[in-house]
Amino acid sequence: MRAQAGQRFRWSGRRSGGGRRRAVTAAAAVAVGAMAVGAPASTAASAAPASTPHSVQRHLNQLVREDGVPAALASVQDRHGHTRTYTAGVGDVATGAKVPRDGQVRIGSNTKTFTAVVVLQLVAEGKVELDASVDTYLPGLLRGDGIDGRRITVRQLLQHTSGLPTYVDHLSDDIRFYEPGELLDLALKHKAHFAPGAKWEYNNTNYLVAGLLVQKVTGHTVAEQIDRRVVRRIGLRHTYFPAPGDATIRERHPKGYYQESAGTPLVDATEWDPSWAWAAGQMISTNSDLNRFFSALLSGRLLPKAQLDQMRTTVSATSPFPAGARYGLGLVSRPLSCGGVYWGHGGSMTGYETRGGVTGNGRAADVAVTTQPGRTTKEHMDSVVDAALCR
Repeated sequence: MRAQAGQRFRWSGRRSGGGRRRAVTAAAAVAVGAMAVGAPASTAASAAPASTPHSVQRHLNQLVREDGVPAALASVQDRHGHTRTYTAGVGDVATGAKVPRDGQVRIGSNTKTFTAVVVLQLVAEGKVELDASVDTYLPGLLRGDGIDGRRITVRQLLQHTSGLPTYVDHLSDDIRFYEPGELLDLALKHKAHFAPGAKWEYNNTNYLVAGLLVQKVTGHTVAEQIDRRVVRRIGLRHTYFPAPGDATIRERHPKGYYQESAGTPLVDATEWDPSWAWAAGQMISTNSDLNRFFSALLSGRLLPKAQLDQMRTTVSATSPFPAGARYGLGLVSRPLSCGGVYWGHGGSMTGYETRGGVTGNGRAADVAVTTQPGRTTKEHMDSVVDAALCR
């Protein structure tokens, strides 16, 4: 099960391990029933051109009918800020309940962008330096085999070039609450993957340390800082960082499902504890709120130009991102079929997958499904985003 789950948890870096087998055995598995397809509805008085809704809805229908995801949701924002939302499938495979329009989902590694924004705000305030060592702010914290916080910079954390070992391969068997320090201890028991700055490797441990840095510098939790500095600042009404021990989703949401392998029963994983991802992937939001967040970020509402330029300075990224992707400081660029790029991140958390981003001309699109799919389905999700942005 470890190898299989490693494919499903890759956006947040989660590899579930054999312990998820025990959790799945204890959970009630549900078979997939007939999946009704929702109809699109506009959330704005002025709608996008007719061809776009048909295209996006068709792609969502295909995700349900051909890829087999229980539900698919999308939100598309045009350059004037008008938004359309879409659904397909069912929000609960046991009851056949409708998919809540623009329902809340676990957004996985999109959380990294929120964390990076807070760090870069601290840089703008003169409280953190990107090229200062982690030891400057967290003295003595990073020590181990090939690991020395005096040689790792804040920039390398945010860009995934630190070489720190991952903690996700070494989580305990049980689905339970984790303290951030406990997660870091798991990582530091292992050898560094490479010398700082030598290469790029996607790794949750980087953002675990970034979250600890935020807490040390500000004296407040990373959840409080994200809420004050980002969520409330730009009016994200459906976005939050769950409190310790809170495995629920507050508002209307489709259920999320775990599937050990193709053809096996779906297991309701909606309320599995997300604390293993913390500052790297714990947040909850909606497609529309994610569009608002990335739009506000790219338009300069969250960071001064100097820090936004640093965030958009990229290096070539490999797995789990598709060909052509480049990684900045918690921000990813991907090529569009119609030319140019879009900016976002994407995320995977137990039961949910999200993909999306914004273009330079103000268009935004985000898509979510209610399971962690394989590579082909992720590519199909990327196609939905591309279709929505290339219009």
